[in-house]
Amino acid sequence: MTFTQVDWEALRLEAVGASRRAYCPYSTFPVGVAGLTADGRTLTGCNVENAAYGVALCAECGLVSALHNSGGGRFVAIYCVGGDGQALMPCGRCRQLLWENGGPDCLIMTPLGVLTLAQILPQAFGPEDLATRSGH
Repeated sequence: MTFTQVDWEALRLEAVGASRRAYCPYSTFPVGVAGLTADGRTLTGCNVENAAYGVALCAECGLVSALHNSGGGRFVAIYCVGGDGQALMPCGRCRQLLWENGGPDCLIMTPLGVLTLAQILPQAFGPEDLATRSGH
C-alpha cells in the first residue's frame, strides 16, 4: 500500500473517536489508535489505565487485540493520536507490537509525517530472529 492509497484523515478521525473512549483517570492522557488492515478493515484501540500503574494497557495493545479478535491479518497503515487529536508516536513496546502485526512496510503517521515501521524501529527483533538466532 502506498501513502496516497490511505485515507489518513479517516484513520485520524477513527483514532480520535477511540481516544474519547479511553479510560485514563490517573494520567488524564487519552490515546486512540486506528489501523487499516490489508483486507480493508479499520480497527481501533484506546488506552486503559489501572490503579496499579504498571499494568496499564496502551491503545496499541487494544488495537492488536482487536485485530486478532476480528479474524487476524496484517496492518498496512496506523494512526495514533493523543487527546489533542494530533499524531502521537507509539512507545517502544508498542512499536514492537505493531511490527509483529504489520511488518516493516506498514505505514504509520508520525509527528514528522508518514514513515514505515522499519523507519521508526530500525533493526527490529521479530519472529524470524527466534527461528534463526536461538542457537538451537
